[in-house]
Amino acid sequence: MTILYGIPNCDTVKKARTWLDGQHIAYTFHDFKKSGVPVDAIDAWIAAVGWEKLVNRKGTTWRKLDPASQAAVQDAASAKALMLAQPSVVKRPVVDWSDKAGRDTTVGFDAEAWQARA
Repeated sequence: MTILYGIPNCDTVKKARTWLDGQHIAYTFHDFKKSGVPVDAIDAWIAAVGWEKLVNRKGTTWRKLDPASQAAVQDAASAKALMLAQPSVVKRPVVDWSDKAGRDTTVGFDAEAWQARA
């Protein structure tokens, strides 16, 4: 089953969910606000896409961090600690795909790339 991770009021997550629904692609939604970032999944995401892609350095949560906290994010371990403590800093949506293309993880919404999977 495909799992879409994010925050329900995030505009990009809303677009992603609308696209998945429009394509009749079954998925489960994991709400970071209610359920947090799954510890068991974050290591797989880091291995699949890299911690640099997962940390949203353009978002409000990142910008609200003090400079020392931002500077402390220098490797996978420090990024993981921040993402677990501040789920809103994760770039959204994270999608664990399980479909005809196999298993894969993507970050962000890209309708063209997603259409190639469908």
